[in-house]
Amino acid sequence: MKENGNSIKYGECRCCSNVGQHRDLMLEYEWNGTREVYFDTFLECFNLFLSTNPKKGNLICTSCILRLRDANSFKKMVTEAEENLLSYDVLNQDNSIVLLQTEELDLQDEQHLVEIKNEKSDVKSESSKFEQNGANSDTNSLLEEHMVLLQTEELDLQDEQHLVEIKNEKSDVKSECSEFEQNGANSDTDSLLEENIVKNNTKSYTDSIRETFSKVENDNRTQKLAYIHNTMIILENSNVTPFKPKHQAGFLCFYCRMMFDDVIIMREHQQKHTKIELKRVLWSYGAENFVVYVDITDLKCTICDKNVENLNELKLHLIKDHKKKMQDYPDCVVPFKLSSSNFECQVCKSYFRTFGSIERHMNVHFRNYVCKECGTGYVTKCRLKVHSKQHIGGSSQCETCKKVYATPIKLKSHIDVVHKMIKRFKCAKCDERFTEYFRRQKHMVEVHGVAPLEYKCNICKKTFDRKYVMSMHMKRDHLEDKDYQCEMCSYRCFTKKQLKLHMIKHNGERIFECTICKKSYARKKTLREHMRIHNKDRRYACKACGQAFVQNCSLKRHVKTHHPELLTP
Repeated sequence: MKENGNSIKYGECRCCSNVGQHRDLMLEYEWNGTREVYFDTFLECFNLFLSTNPKKGNLICTSCILRLRDANSFKKMVTEAEENLLSYDVLNQDNSIVLLQTEELDLQDEQHLVEIKNEKSDVKSESSKFEQNGANSDTNSLLEEHMVLLQTEELDLQDEQHLVEIKNEKSDVKSECSEFEQNGANSDTDSLLEENIVKNNTKSYTDSIRETFSKVENDNRTQKLAYIHNTMIILENSNVTPFKPKHQAGFLCFYCRMMFDDVIIMREHQQKHTKIELKRVLWSYGAENFVVYVDITDLKCTICDKNVENLNELKLHLIKDHKKKMQDYPDCVVPFKLSSSNFECQVCKSYFRTFGSIERHMNVHFRNYVCKECGTGYVTKCRLKVHSKQHIGGSSQCETCKKVYATPIKLKSHIDVVHKMIKRFKCAKCDERFTEYFRRQKHMVEVHGVAPLEYKCNICKKTFDRKYVMSMHMKRDHLEDKDYQCEMCSYRCFTKKQLKLHMIKHNGERIFECTICKKSYARKKTLREHMRIHNKDRRYACKACGQAFVQNCSLKRHVKTHHPELLTP
């Protein structure tokens, strides 16, 4: 393997912290005639997106490389075994269907032979009667006798042809039986016939599977070539900057995955990469998840230096003025204007605080693939497939806590967060991990001094830390949009949870029981307040006399009765 001087560096291994001469995670190496990038192998094998930092080396030692290769080859072996097992089950089902069809054909043949024998016996009985009655019949009877004889001869011919066919089939079967017996097997004629039929059907089934797969592969290849062609026209004839989706630690280079805190530095860095590298990166995308994010700040055509406002105008300009031909396929180049603070949608001019929120929002404008169940659109087919799993019917119950969820995805999320305590969210500044996104955000604000996320109301200028809370504020305080109504009375509310609490008034079920005094309550919140009596938790104290109460309503009654002067402003 040939390596240049920059491919081997001295430093600390990213995985095991071993110090020595190691390889770079981001560079491309050749091994056994194949090219490998260890960063991509981690993503493919473990679905692990390694965080990188230009200030700290991204090296990997030889022993860790060997482990990574073994893990990747083991994953491929298990995947292939699973595919083979699934295809074997399908073939067994088809074979059983073929055997049933063969038995039905045998029964039909037997029935046909019985009918022929019955017809023969009827003809013979009629001819014997005719002989016993003598030759005293007239011309009509002779004609009838002649017709009977003709019908008998036709039946005999049909029987002879059918017997010839059976003999030919038997001779073929016997020859196969003799070969089979020479090899030490003892099977009868029927089993050999079934075996041949199964072989022929299996062969035709596998051929049809191959044809289907080849057709899908050809369609995907054609689609992918069209995507690459359209994307190359835009990137080669404009000053747009392609980039990877924004990571929590910064912006990723489209070509080498190097991380940058500043957008301007990333743009300057990407100018060093060539068009050959661009095509290589585009070929690495699959047809179902092909999408390219581009920064269109100060957008212009590089052929004639004409400034254009948006990406759609650039496409029309290239087609009409410069005669560029683009394939008629879904648009997979999504425009952004990168900023360190706010992100503006280039279609509807809406502002978003995080890149993740504007990335999800762009599915609204690029509805290349639409869900048939709910009508939600997505940029790529892969995203639609992930969304479609949410519509799988049935209820999924957690085996640990017996909670029931509508879809398997929600059940898996519950198990990962609540029971397995999987901490998927890693801090960009340190090694701390969290189970929830908002806990990580709170940690970064309190520990690392990162500016908190704020969503501002356009009407009253109040700020909120979550977009959902701001939306509820808009509905409740400004729009007064009460979407949920009780079916048994005129009560209306803002949320489904509020309606569920209200329905207790109608059904009156008291399912929450105190373990000490056996009192029952309709609401869990009321039971918690009741438990303060047993725990002697008198948290509500009067400011005037110091008397404490379990509930706030008891304190209010006390103040109204004994200290009314405190109520006056």
